[in-house]
This record gives sequence, structure tokens and C-alpha cells, in this order.
Amino acid sequence: MKKALTSSQSSTTGPALAAMALGGLAIGTTEFASMGLLPAFAADLGATVPQAGTAISAYALGVVVGAPVLAVLGARWPRKHLVLALAGALAVTNVASAFAPTFGTFVATRFLAGLPHGAYFGTASVLAASLVPRERRPRAIATVMSGLMIANIVGVPGATWLGQNAGWPAAYLTVGAVAALTMLAVWRLVPDVRDERRGSVLGELSALRRGQVWITMAVIATGFGGSFAVYSYITPVLTEVSGLATAAVPLALAVFGLGMTLGNQVGGRLAEAAPVRTIASGLAAAAVSMALFALTASFPVFALITLFALAFTTTATTPALATRLMDAGREGPTLGAALHHAAFNVSNALGAALGALVLAAGWGWTAPAAVATVLPLLGLAALGVAVRMERSERREELALAA
Repeated sequence: MKKALTSSQSSTTGPALAAMALGGLAIGTTEFASMGLLPAFAADLGATVPQAGTAISAYALGVVVGAPVLAVLGARWPRKHLVLALAGALAVTNVASAFAPTFGTFVATRFLAGLPHGAYFGTASVLAASLVPRERRPRAIATVMSGLMIANIVGVPGATWLGQNAGWPAAYLTVGAVAALTMLAVWRLVPDVRDERRGSVLGELSALRRGQVWITMAVIATGFGGSFAVYSYITPVLTEVSGLATAAVPLALAVFGLGMTLGNQVGGRLAEAAPVRTIASGLAAAAVSMALFALTASFPVFALITLFALAFTTTATTPALATRLMDAGREGPTLGAALHHAAFNVSNALGAALGALVLAAGWGWTAPAAVATVLPLLGLAALGVAVRMERSERREELALAA
């Protein structure tokens, strides 16, 4: 049972959530800006463009590895202290990326930079949930996650512009500075809320024994895969099919980021009243948006509208899914929340791989969006399994209690 919040703690909830969201801005920027900076660091470090793609894969692998490992290793740490340590690791590893002398070293630093990603969001989400009443947890988590969404509107275009004009290391140095600023903001603004029941390694690992954790991760891995199948190849679609100038692509990406940001905020509110319905309707609408994007990509205005809709509908499921993983983990809420980001990066790899497969087959630039419509539908099917499992577990608990 967590301690009741004092009036002082309650009055600082808004600034505390904003302080943790700042770390999300740094994480989102370093993750996605690398795609725009890829040609620059490839040329400077003596790698080909295909080889340089391994740096992006290394970051994603770092997220998948670091999310569960760091969440478990930090189980006994006070959550505020763990958030501070993870933000510090993010600062150091991004500065190291900026000063990497060789391509091999750069790939290694990108892997290290990915390690704190999932654990940061997992720990910050649980800490945010402890600052508000139970019914407001999805909205609090959505606020923490908003930094990641805003990164796609401001951070990624800004870092890309900075990298193009001041050299790619400047982008990573800026991310390091934002992470350092996050440490200061969290230290000053986030209450040090302690649980009466201390966490433990075994308690966190117990989350992995629960079927609901794994099936919810499957919902995330498949449900988000479709949006990544589109996003991974969005530049050639917009320039080759929609006919947009290359200079207009950042604007289109900002539209996608705006959809993510609004979807996250609206989803946080909807999840408070009907979490399962929010996830189900979001996945179904995402499948429709993907199909419409494939059909309307040759019309620039309609392409941007459906791109916005895809980002909005997919991201609207995020707060409900994150809360569901925390609840499913029970004794291991930090690990449960961190696994959300591990599954998210699995969906990244899944969507990009599916898109590459159909493109290699010569099906055309809109094929990834068309084929990927099946992924949110698979996520919807997995959600149905999760709900049936949940109802069965409740019946068993009632029978035992009778």
C-alpha cells in the first residue's frame, strides 16, 4: 500500500509529470532523429547507408534488453532515484555517441543509449501513477508519455536541422543536455513517494509468470507494427507517390507527430472510463486508417489526413495498454510498464521487416500500408484472447472466495 500523498505532494503533481515528460522528449528525439541523421554519420564515420542502419537496430536492441534488465535490477531503488539514474545514463550515452571516433564505437554507444529507454518510461509511469488517484492513472501516464510524442513534432525536426547545419554530433549533444536538464527538473519537482512495501527482484520477475503480461505485449507488438510499416518508408511514399517535395517531408512528419500527441492525450482520458473499449476501437480504426492511406497516398492532402488519423488512432491505445501491463504485472509493476517499450520496439522491427519484404517483392511503395492492415487486426484478436482470459480468472477467483 503506498503512502497517502501530502497536500504539498498533490500540489506539485503537474510540474512533476512535466519534469518526467522532459525525459521522454530526450528519448524520442534520440530514437527517431537518428533516422534523419543516418546519411550524415554514415559518411563521417566511413560506413555505407545500409551499414549505418545497424546503428538504429542497435538502439532498438538496447531498448529490448534494457527495459526488463534495468527494471529488475533497480527494483529495490526508490523510483525517483531510479528515474534520476536512468536520465543520467541517457545523458552520458548520448554525449558518448557524439564523440564516437569510429563507426563500431558509435554502434556500441547507440546500443548503450537504448538501454535506459524502456526502464525510464516504466519507472516514470509507475511513479506518475503513484502521484494521482487510481482512476486518473491513465491520464498521468499519458502526460509522462507526451514527451515522446512531442519529440516527433519538435525534437526530431529540430535535431535533424541542427545535425544538418552544425554537424550530426550536435544533435546528440543537445539530447544529452535535455537529459541532464531532466535530472535537474526531476530532482527539484518530483516528490520522493515511497511504497510501504519495498520492491524486490523476485517481485518484479513475478510479472513474467502472468499470461496477461505476455498476451498484452502481443497486442502491442502486433497492434503498433502496422504504423511502423508505414512510418519506416514514409519518405519515399510521400515523395514518389504523393508527389511532395523533399523539403515538405519534415512537415508531413510533424503532422504524424501531432497525431501521436493528440491521440496520446485523448486516449489517456478515454482509458479512464473504458480501457478495453479504447484499445479495441483504436486498433480497429488504425487498420481502417492504414487501408485508406494505401488508397489515398497519391493525393497529397488526403495522404496527410490519413497519416494523421493513423498516428492518432494507434497512439490513443498507449495509456490503456501501459496501465494494463502495470496491473497485469501486479507485484512487478515497473517491469510490466517497462515491457511496454520492449514490445513497442519489437513492433518497430516487425513493421519495418514486413514493409521491406513486400517492397523487395516489387509490390510498390504503398504495399507496406496495405499489407500491414492485418497487424492491428491481429492485435485486436490478441486483445480478445486477453479479455477472455481475464474473465476466466475472475470467475475462478470468485469461485475460490465463495
